[in-house]
Amino acid sequence: MASVTLLIVFPFLMAYAAARDLLTMTIPNAVSLLLLLGFAIFAGATGMWGWDLVGHLGAGAATLVVTFSLFAFRIIGGGDAKLAAATAVWIGFDRLGEYLVVASLAGGALTLAILVARAHPLPRLLGRLPFALHLHDSKTGVPYGIALSLGALIVIPETMTWARMMAS
Repeated sequence: MASVTLLIVFPFLMAYAAARDLLTMTIPNAVSLLLLLGFAIFAGATGMWGWDLVGHLGAGAATLVVTFSLFAFRIIGGGDAKLAAATAVWIGFDRLGEYLVVASLAGGALTLAILVARAHPLPRLLGRLPFALHLHDSKTGVPYGIALSLGALIVIPETMTWARMMAS
């Protein structure tokens, strides 16, 4: 059960969050809630209790404090803040810094790519797609859920969470 949660549910929810953010510039609360539920199932299936569990929940809480501060200053969206916190619960403190750095680098690259694309006319074929028109608009933000999801998928195999799954 633990391997199904980590190898199927977690990547699916990350991919869904990225795709949804790209297409609609929103990440539904259900994604973050399902990530937390999936982690609860994973923790129970692997016998994660005590300080290990507290550490993972603490990583999520610490990330939520920081990301909601960024949300309050309109630096990131609320969906991004909740997604980062729910993902941090899976990552834990052992690789949280690495996750945030990878997600930030991916977010920077994504932002630069979008800025370059916005500096040029939208190709006619893409002009027929509502999400492309919206994304190309300079008043629109950056779908940062893509970077958060990519960072999570890159870092998760290096975490104690992954090691715990491999051991069970």
